[in-house]
Amino acid sequence: MAKLGKRTRAAREAFAGKDNLSVEEAVALVKGNAAAKFDETVEIAVCLGVDPRHADQMVRGVVGLPNGTGKSMRVAVFARGAKAEEAQAAGADIVGAEDLMETIQGGTIDFDRCIATPDMMPIVGRLGKVLGPRNLMPNPKVGTVTMDVKAAVEAAKGGEVQFKAEKAGVVHAGVGKASFDEGKLVENVRAFMGAVLKAKPAGAKGAYVKKIALSSTMGPGVTVSVENATAE
Repeated sequence: MAKLGKRTRAAREAFAGKDNLSVEEAVALVKGNAAAKFDETVEIAVCLGVDPRHADQMVRGVVGLPNGTGKSMRVAVFARGAKAEEAQAAGADIVGAEDLMETIQGGTIDFDRCIATPDMMPIVGRLGKVLGPRNLMPNPKVGTVTMDVKAAVEAAKGGEVQFKAEKAGVVHAGVGKASFDEGKLVENVRAFMGAVLKAKPAGAKGAYVKKIALSSTMGPGVTVSVENATAE
């Protein structure tokens, strides 16, 4: 068995025997033990009682975190003419049409969010097998297929987070950086959980939120009280 480093041993000792914490307690524990040499992301994972293979149990949504994510988001926009100019003025990193499609087909995906105007979807649709698995496919349900590209770009740049249930029914996201104040991280976690609750699908049966865990990029995870995290 590989020998654990001092930082890893210290983190495991700090987390030992602690579970089902309040959001405030979990944030304090994760933040206090994020000791990597870079600013770690605080991540949340929520296990839901759904089967995403069924259309009426798919969970997906978007939420604007009140304190942002702390991450610099690169945004690509499929648009032409005035809308392309609007996207560029709003701060989009990449703007194009067929040329952007060809770049992506060539294997270059240098962005974190993809937005498209409705008229661009016949082009974007050809990229489904490339963008879909990366959760980058524009979708009107989360506001990334829109004529209001200015608002969409600004939202993406301002800390908007998209989430989608994976095959096992888990949604996860970064909710800030370890350098954030505890209060700001708590607000972000509660905002994310509020969005997940609002996204509850009609086909969900039994317990909707089964388990919640919080961790930092390089640190252990701790379970969070579902009752506390979902309290209004």
